Amino acid sequence: MQIERLVRMIFYIVSHKQVTAKELAEYFNVSTRTIYRDITTLTLSGIPIMSKKGSGGGISLMDGYALNKSFLTSEEQVQVYQGLQILQASNYPDADQALNKIGALFDHPLSEDWLEVDFSYWGSKDDEKITIAELRRAITQKYVLTFEYFNSELQHSIRTVDPLRLIFKSHAWYIVGYCHRNQAIRVFRLSRMKRINVMNETFERTLPKDYSLDESAYTMVFTTFKLRFSPEMAFRLFDEFHEHQVDQNPDGTFLVTVEYPLNEWTYHRLLSFGPYMEILEPEEARKELKRRALNIVEKYD
Repeated sequence: MQIERLVRMIFYIVSHKQVTAKELAEYFNVSTRTIYRDITTLTLSGIPIMSKKGSGGGISLMDGYALNKSFLTSEEQVQVYQGLQILQASNYPDADQALNKIGALFDHPLSEDWLEVDFSYWGSKDDEKITIAELRRAITQKYVLTFEYFNSELQHSIRTVDPLRLIFKSHAWYIVGYCHRNQAIRVFRLSRMKRINVMNETFERTLPKDYSLDESAYTMVFTTFKLRFSPEMAFRLFDEFHEHQVDQNPDGTFLVTVEYPLNEWTYHRLLSFGPYMEILEPEEARKELKRRALNIVEKYD
């Protein structure tokens, strides 16, 4: 969006004192013509952009100029302020200081905490908790992580990883990093990482520019499952499935069509629904879940 680029452009110019149109074009991945149009837009909005041609010239802000809060709309001010509140709730370094400055600039009083970000599981001890600030430090300052990991097959392992990116996708946090054990880039679900330690050891590795989360996703084979749920499970369906995967039948039951691998993780997940879920397809999974359910019954005979 242009407004986002304009705001980032101002802060880029402020931090670099003086830049060229070519430098801005490369940084924002646009043409120099677009940069000149943006400069005109900023000038018309009251931002004193100075442009000097020739050797040693470039684009800069007038000396002594400070950003006026009227540059952003009220809604944009709220978005900036709330973004800083999220960082504050995540124990991000210096977030309090930045929040106070922005609050004074935008005339927003510092409100009570309204958000808490905690990566640890329910019931975990304080020494098992890790914050965004710690992961940010490990990634940006290139500190190696060690942790215990439980994969989708419930297999336990000790991992040493060079963390390269923190991602939030499909209701879960993930770490993308170079796994020393596999000697390759791997994706680790944060909820399956236990006893995480930020080591003093550093690394120089960077994430490949052509890296794609989709391309590095799980290589396992997926099968189409058709599942019938009792009305009692309605409260879980829209928490755990996308709306396009769920259809309600005339009798009040729900039909869910979803892609799952035929593995331990899938069967454990489906067993968690108890008697309120029935596998309609595939037949192979239907028989396997029945076998596992009978094994459970035998334990209580």
